[in-house]
Amino acid sequence: MHLNRPRQDGVVTRRSMLKAAGVVAGAAAVGVAAAPSATAAGYIHPGLLHTGADLARMAAKVKAGVAPYTAGYARLTANRHAQSGWTANPQATVYRGGGSPQNYAALYHDLHAAYQNGLRFHVSGERAYADTAVAILNAWSARLTSLEGSADRFLAAGLYGYQAANAAELVRDHAGFELERFQKTLTTVFSPLSESFLVGHNGAVVTNYWPNWDLAAMACVLAAGIFCDDGARVEQAVEYFKNGSGLGAVRKAIPVVHDDGLGEWLEAGRDQGHALLGVGLMGTFCEMAWNQGIDLYGYDDSRFLKGAQYVARWSLGGDVGYTANTRRKGAVGGWSGTETAHRAAGVDPAMSRPIWAMIANHYTKRRGLSAPYLTRAAAKAAPEGGGGDYGPNSGGYDQLGFGTLTFTRDRGPDGGRGRSAAAGASGSGGSGGAPAPAAGSSATTSPAGAAGRGAQASPDGRASANDTAAAGRGGGLATTGAADLAAWSAATGITAVAGGLLLLRRRGRARESAE
Repeated sequence: MHLNRPRQDGVVTRRSMLKAAGVVAGAAAVGVAAAPSATAAGYIHPGLLHTGADLARMAAKVKAGVAPYTAGYARLTANRHAQSGWTANPQATVYRGGGSPQNYAALYHDLHAAYQNGLRFHVSGERAYADTAVAILNAWSARLTSLEGSADRFLAAGLYGYQAANAAELVRDHAGFELERFQKTLTTVFSPLSESFLVGHNGAVVTNYWPNWDLAAMACVLAAGIFCDDGARVEQAVEYFKNGSGLGAVRKAIPVVHDDGLGEWLEAGRDQGHALLGVGLMGTFCEMAWNQGIDLYGYDDSRFLKGAQYVARWSLGGDVGYTANTRRKGAVGGWSGTETAHRAAGVDPAMSRPIWAMIANHYTKRRGLSAPYLTRAAAKAAPEGGGGDYGPNSGGYDQLGFGTLTFTRDRGPDGGRGRSAAAGASGSGGSGGAPAPAAGSSATTSPAGAAGRGAQASPDGRASANDTAAAGRGGGLATTGAADLAAWSAATGITAVAGGLLLLRRRGRARESAE
């Protein structure tokens, strides 16, 4: 792994052709109205945390007044960051952990505002929200030149880099968005720091940093690679997930699988907050990869499922095993020491982060697997909010959130066992090797199961009418209905607010007449 990697354009083009062919074939097999939109490099757009069909599903379900989407959307519209009057506060240099001023909050507040406005645009169809997201992102790409500070600058690059890419992906085709300039910001300001961290770990011994440091960097590199159609970055991030030297690689973050099927999460020996951060980041990484035909959710006999189940049980107050773990600390050629975690740390069952809906829906709805602790954690956290709903400190902004709105889904027409988009055609989407089937599922060899999730977006950046129609009538793996939602809704007491539904229906009629 190295930073100055030659592009292998011939390889990427061949893979993109195979990937596109597989997606089209899969769409035909399940009757999806629109095929995914792939670039010349083979990446589907929109295709980070949300595909075109995902966005169409959200809009159709909210318009129809379906719970729990309505409750999830109500949390979005109530958030102060999701308002079209938000004004950006861009900085030339962002400092975190050192230097002056400590101004990194300006960046994460604006990125969450851009993301939330972008989501609100896709659900409501009101252009003012897209215009606001574009204005925020353009302001930052026009001014931001560097991230500085202590070692925390690597966290800033990783966390805010993946968030920036996801916010921009929602409006990448919207009028006025400076796409090339934003791509340059990702590849010159955010991703280089994250790539450097994965290679050199800030000059420290490789185990000095807990898993979430690697995972933040991995998420940034992957998101930047997909957003910028850069196969080399995508391959670097995926390879690190599988075989990286640091603690963020999946077998190091989840070093032990117990006889009960739970995978010990290394950072549970540290504290609950950082363990939740790590699970959320690994889930984000797997979801972005999945939407590009790379199945990491199922990698190594669904090791991430076992780790996420472990953390969900532990966070709910259940007992979990923990194998004493000693890690080396210090600088290469400098000071050194060790630290041993002997047991899982204590937890506060009331601690909440918006990370569970995405993971639970993947394993129980896409894959049709039993994941009782994930299901309970997701039900308890619903409806999930986003940045600004989980306290004023930076930890409340580490996940983009709103999973109840964005990730709720029913099992697909193949029983939820479909593989990621085009995976059957291209193996792992540019990283070599076929994805492993999920534990407890069938071999999952058909690409049809996930077809349609990267559906064509219209020129203004919204999901197309075909996507909305497909989502409304139940076609495609990502479309949703009522099967398991009733149980989840009953468990959390989610209800729709009549006044909000009336407003949404009125907006829906206005949107239909405009189109």
